[in-house]
Amino acid sequence: MKTKFLILFLVLLLISCRIQIKDDSKFIIFLHNRFLETHSLEELHPEYGRMEYKKILAEFVKAGLNVISEKREGNVNAREYAIGVINQIDSLILKGVKPTDITIVGTSKGGYIAQYVSTLANNPKLNYVFIASYRNIDIQTIPEINYCGNILTIYEKSDTLGVSAIERKRSSSCKIEIFKEIELDTKMKHGFIFKPLKEWIEPVINWANGIYEIK
Repeated sequence: MKTKFLILFLVLLLISCRIQIKDDSKFIIFLHNRFLETHSLEELHPEYGRMEYKKILAEFVKAGLNVISEKREGNVNAREYAIGVINQIDSLILKGVKPTDITIVGTSKGGYIAQYVSTLANNPKLNYVFIASYRNIDIQTIPEINYCGNILTIYEKSDTLGVSAIERKRSSSCKIEIFKEIELDTKMKHGFIFKPLKEWIEPVINWANGIYEIK
């Protein structure tokens, strides 16, 4: 039996589709890494192998979450793309979804898009998970980022492209009610985001369900 995916594409389709929203409906907007913008789902990364995008989405769906995602094309501008994601969020809220039931999850470049969403939406009730998407130089190179929301960051100890984002949290002016970090030790460097590893998938699912305690 094939896994059924609930993949709702950006803005216009979301507005027009008939989503059955219940009081306990939880939504994840998943934003993938840069590699898939310029490569097919079948192409292999020279170091990390296949980006298992569909399997990652399947884990969220299996957990009972409504997943909104699309495979981006053409090396998109992170800030501009974030504006479209905010339109998605506004559409969900207009349909009756509570901001606390919406979680924006991004890996690598997708995490940077999610950070722009957090900055521009400026809604402290939304949930975010930024994965492998902060470096210490970001404070100087993209100073406009301002975290806002309930934020979980996940990074891998062996990954030079993602480290603790506590400095970004300290530099952000929005009041952040909940901020947590998880450091993984998979030894997979940046490649850990290519696989639906329980080490990061399970914390994302918990965060989307409003379980903010980190074990």
